[in-house]
Amino acid sequence: MSIFLCGACGTSFEEAEEAPETCPICTDERQYIPPSGQAWTTTEKLARTHRNAWTQLEPDLMAIQTVPAFAINQRALLLRTPAGNILWDCIALLDDATRKIIQALGGLSAIAISHPHYYSTMQDWAAAFDAPIYLHAADKEWICRPSDYVRLWDEDALVLSSSVTLVHGGGHFAGGTVLHWTGEDGKGVLLAGDIVQVTPGTDHVSFMWSYPNMLPLSAAEVADVAERLAPWPFERIYGAFSHQNVRQDGQAIVARSAKRYIDRLSK
Repeated sequence: MSIFLCGACGTSFEEAEEAPETCPICTDERQYIPPSGQAWTTTEKLARTHRNAWTQLEPDLMAIQTVPAFAINQRALLLRTPAGNILWDCIALLDDATRKIIQALGGLSAIAISHPHYYSTMQDWAAAFDAPIYLHAADKEWICRPSDYVRLWDEDALVLSSSVTLVHGGGHFAGGTVLHWTGEDGKGVLLAGDIVQVTPGTDHVSFMWSYPNMLPLSAAEVADVAERLAPWPFERIYGAFSHQNVRQDGQAIVARSAKRYIDRLSK
């Protein structure tokens, strides 16, 4: 029996003798099945060929990314707070070195994920550190592997501690979520996943229904995301990928980018 991982998106499935026929995350129009077809690996095989690399982004914020690249190649972010460490988004590989590093840092008090493309092996991370997984209830249909650690929430915001709040942004997925952290300097930090996508110049963001298939959100949907994020002050933004770091003016960039997006759709 093995835990199979989708090679295209990294989603994990319940233990079985054989791989599933299809991955529902990839057959959805927001993702894709590669031209070579649906491919699978297992957690054991992945651990033999890959490792996790760590990067410090801020004194209490670190990125964890699998090398060589696997599946979507997103990064997970480890946020350290006085109330406990939080894993934001998830990657498929949980190797022994990563377990030991996180344990040495104090373990995890919670896992929170922006949207279903990054659910990956969240169940294994939760079990390893006895940590609840916070997912927005609007996306519960995309959970491909049940876990007793999953905690569904459906409010506009969910307070995890005095410095950390999950905010329902919508957009890319119905339950699309961002994490707001007050930050060491009190200016505010947004961990955005794909709900707000930092562009290559890091001076704009964008909003899409499907990134790989280049399918846009409507003007009304973008306006809704911007409105949901407007009450939360933040200076810096960290997106799902290694180059997506906005160091200043984050809130103004989101507001300005949403207006630009809506203006382009109205021409």
